[in-house]
Amino acid sequence: MPLRGNWNYPTAIRFGAGRIAELPEACRSLGMQRPLLVTDAGLARLPVVAAALDILRAGGLAAGLFSDVRPNPVGADVLAGVAAYRAGGHDGVIAFGGGSGLDAAKAVALMVGQSRPLFDFEDRDDWFTRVETAGMAPVVAVPTTSGTGSEVGRASVITDESDHTKKIIFHPKMMPALVIADPELTIGLPAAVTAATGMDALSHALEAYCSPVYHPIAQGVALEAIRLVKEWLPAAVRDGTDIVARSHMMAASSMGATSFQKGLGAMHALSHPCGAVFDTHHGLTIAVVMPYVLAFNRPAVEARLTALARYLDLPAPSGRAVLEWVLRLRAELGIPERLAALGIGLEAVARLAPMAAADPSCGGNPRPLDAPTLARLYEDAIEGRLAG
Repeated sequence: MPLRGNWNYPTAIRFGAGRIAELPEACRSLGMQRPLLVTDAGLARLPVVAAALDILRAGGLAAGLFSDVRPNPVGADVLAGVAAYRAGGHDGVIAFGGGSGLDAAKAVALMVGQSRPLFDFEDRDDWFTRVETAGMAPVVAVPTTSGTGSEVGRASVITDESDHTKKIIFHPKMMPALVIADPELTIGLPAAVTAATGMDALSHALEAYCSPVYHPIAQGVALEAIRLVKEWLPAAVRDGTDIVARSHMMAASSMGATSFQKGLGAMHALSHPCGAVFDTHHGLTIAVVMPYVLAFNRPAVEARLTALARYLDLPAPSGRAVLEWVLRLRAELGIPERLAALGIGLEAVARLAPMAAADPSCGGNPRPLDAPTLARLYEDAIEGRLAG
């Protein structure tokens, strides 16, 4: 069966190998003639970006490039992108790349039409109502990794350099109007990046699945996303040219991000401060803390994890079986066991724990979280103490 299709959940998605060729037509369908392709600095140096620009220009579009985006994008990156958009007279944004490029691009598309500062649109209370929607630029999203799923998200995670915190910028119309999900674009990813981003996709689905929020649609999407990761992430890491594995992982990534409108949890609450303070890779940090959070949450979600273990066809279905599968997967992919391997020591806990407690991801965790509890989780993840 060909892994190809046009989907309309949660937005319009053109999925399949080779569909990057449709990028010019996709842009024109949203009224773009002078799109600005926004990506991160590392990706911009690779042939995949040059090839996309060639496709756009061959298709008659006067495309520009903005790539001054850090691996953990900050507010200044977004403002620089807005300046480039205005200076080039652009009429739309192509969000191109992994999480950093996609998040920065969506924030640029938001901010080109705003008169208020970026962080006035943080995901708090009803702050999204401050957005002047008429000025927002249209967005075509093109993911080049299978992890964040930001191509189907309504938010961007941007670091506020004034207090070194990651903040979620949100508006329903930040979701790209059209996605080109071409798994061939992920072929060049190194094994370590494939592993880390794939574990990020798993975390989205797993935390959504465990969230106590009632959302049976997201629950079903999360369940199948977890199965796809189990079946295909090791294969994608072993052989980066396996287009079938790459395809299933790209689908799992979008599914994980679709499902987490049900909520996230402590994995993300712990990871965000590490990225903001130590500039750690988000997916890798998530992968390290995942089993510690899963063990902590087991008492609240044992029945749900047992059902998951049955769906995954794990032996002796139970919460313990799921935890052991995650540990085996992490080891197979070469993920470090402790946060200490990422340069995070016990001396950082006093700073990180209050930041984690303030992270909105805490609200979806199945067990209550506060700064002392999160401090203990940090200590466990730093020293390698795994309960359960």
